[in-house]
Amino acid sequence: MTEFAINKCKAKGLAWLKVGDDKSLQGPIAKLIPDESREALLTQTNTKPGDSIFFIAEHPGIVEKLAGEIRKEIGIRLDLIDKNEFNFCWIVDFPMYEIGDNGKLTFCHNPFSMPQGGLEDLNTKNPLDILAYQYDIVCNGVELSSGAVRNHDPEIMIKAFEIANYTEEEINRKFEALYNSFHYGAPPHSGIAPGIDRILMLLTDEESIREVIAFPMNSKAQDLLMKAPGIVSKKQLEEVHIKLDL
Repeated sequence: MTEFAINKCKAKGLAWLKVGDDKSLQGPIAKLIPDESREALLTQTNTKPGDSIFFIAEHPGIVEKLAGEIRKEIGIRLDLIDKNEFNFCWIVDFPMYEIGDNGKLTFCHNPFSMPQGGLEDLNTKNPLDILAYQYDIVCNGVELSSGAVRNHDPEIMIKAFEIANYTEEEINRKFEALYNSFHYGAPPHSGIAPGIDRILMLLTDEESIREVIAFPMNSKAQDLLMKAPGIVSKKQLEEVHIKLDL
């Protein structure tokens, strides 16, 4: 598993402990764990003799992804995954904001979704504590659909973007269609779109979505069968009212 974590998952390492019959700990970090911590560790993880415990030290966001990949691989190797079952799970209460790679506050997922608590939470809460009305439906660990309640209120939308360091002028310039249309009034609305190709991938037991897409693109975003993208003529551009400033 250490080799898998480093070579396949690009982790910096993977610490491990094995629990002996007398509940003693074996492994490269066993000598670093005092007796009182050992008892707490075994109790909190409900670990039994013969079990192993893996440890990952990384930044938030990275550590969860690595742990998930390693956990899945263990499930595959130990044949713990029932391929004849489809288990569904709703993921809700996504964070509205996160700290980006540049160290600044940014949107965590969908910037146009409605924050839970509306304007009051935007004005009074720590941005990192604000949740969004966003939801995913997952089956066997595969995201089938992603949806949200739309932020249809201009005042709430402006404040939400201001927290992520956008001025109202930038909002109007970059998202003019939504900015203008919502000023004319829009009812509360939400949606979700199931991915048929992902459902087919599960039904056919394929590892890659490319195997169930009729015309998959290559790594350069080219459709080799349809020879796309291709050269567009001036007449074609005129038909769809596109003008190029060269």
